[in-house]
Amino acid sequence: MTGSALRPAPAGPAPFDAALSHARALADAELRRALADEPGPVAQAMLYACEGGKALRAFLVLAGGRLHGVADPAAAPVAAAIEALHAYSLVHDDLPCMDDDDLRRGRPTVHRKWDEATAVLAGDALQSLAFELIADAALSARAKVALMGSLARAAGVAGMVGGQALDLAAETAPAPLTLDQITALQAKKTGALLSWSAAAGARMAGGDPAPFLRYGDALGLAFQIADDLLDVEGDAATVGKATGKDAGRGKATFVSLLGLDAARARARSLTEEACAALDPFGPAADPLREAARFVTTRRK
Repeated sequence: MTGSALRPAPAGPAPFDAALSHARALADAELRRALADEPGPVAQAMLYACEGGKALRAFLVLAGGRLHGVADPAAAPVAAAIEALHAYSLVHDDLPCMDDDDLRRGRPTVHRKWDEATAVLAGDALQSLAFELIADAALSARAKVALMGSLARAAGVAGMVGGQALDLAAETAPAPLTLDQITALQAKKTGALLSWSAAAGARMAGGDPAPFLRYGDALGLAFQIADDLLDVEGDAATVGKATGKDAGRGKATFVSLLGLDAARARARSLTEEACAALDPFGPAADPLREAARFVTTRRK
């Protein structure tokens, strides 16, 4: 089933939840289509790794696309691409050599359900699949080059991978990170892919990504603060992964440096900053504003 065969996002009492579900369904359909002819444990692990997520990044791609006149069927492969790349980062992040987690999205991590080798290969293949999906999308060559080039940077040493390296190094650093250092680290580790997702619509349409990068930068930091708060206040059953790990490792976080109340206030301020970046687009950008508010109120 292709993304174009799915119905429009449904209306209901919780429209943002419905919009997230719609984004998740579109991305899932594209991923299953791409892997339909690939049997074996690696492809199975790839799909497993992509299941059960919030699909926030896919939502940002679709909402940004609509804001720029790009319909869902054209944007769906791009939405699936960022979900695949994000899933790869989680599969590798969970490995024993990294964060060594047993639980992800309320289920065993990929290396626990299969084995470490399968997890490494599934992560590698998900990263490759992300670029394949964009390459096959019904977009202009210029748009695809812009999307792939910016995604490679956001995912690599200048972005997510570089942030993860800083995070690992911080675990053995002689002193805890400062607030400025944590902000820079998380802007790469968490923020880079969220910013890319927010700006994808502009890049698909040949528009200016700058306002959406500003929105995404603020959104990414708010998202990480919310994660830090959930690590302290959440429970594993609701969050879907182990909690309390940061304190157990003695890691400096936004919460440990700012305290709970100040961290919440900072997240709210970042949400306002993200929404303000969208002022030039008026009510048409309300779905993206709703996403910013969701980030700081989510429970998992």
